[in-house]
Amino acid sequence: MYNTILLPVDLNRLDEQRSALEKAVAIAHVNEAVLHVAGVLPDYGMSIVGSFFPEGFEQKMLDEAQDRLTDWCAKSLPKDLEVHHHVLKGTIYEEILQTARRLGVDLIVMTAHRPELKDYLLGPNAARVVRHAACSVLVVRD
Repeated sequence: MYNTILLPVDLNRLDEQRSALEKAVAIAHVNEAVLHVAGVLPDYGMSIVGSFFPEGFEQKMLDEAQDRLTDWCAKSLPKDLEVHHHVLKGTIYEEILQTARRLGVDLIVMTAHRPELKDYLLGPNAARVVRHAACSVLVVRD
């Protein structure tokens, strides 16, 4: 049923991704699916903001995030799954949706933090992914 699964994770809250991780792994095992784990780093926004950072800062940040994600996956995921790591940069929900389209994802499994009253049922990123995804989305509460 699912051949390719995307698990977006918050790189600053990897310890809080356990529920979504367990669901994604279980579904991947049952379907013998490929699991893509992706973390999204924010971009600078306006280009003038980037000028305040030292040269090479962005690449250093991306490399450190990749190392952190790779280490977390090695410790958290079973060895019998085919897993690919992705560190993306940009707006969280846009990067998740673009990556899902690019990879031909059948299912996105993502965590939604406890919403504030203004968010009603889902956080803003999860709500946008659910609303605009071309595939199924499983939202797991942390």
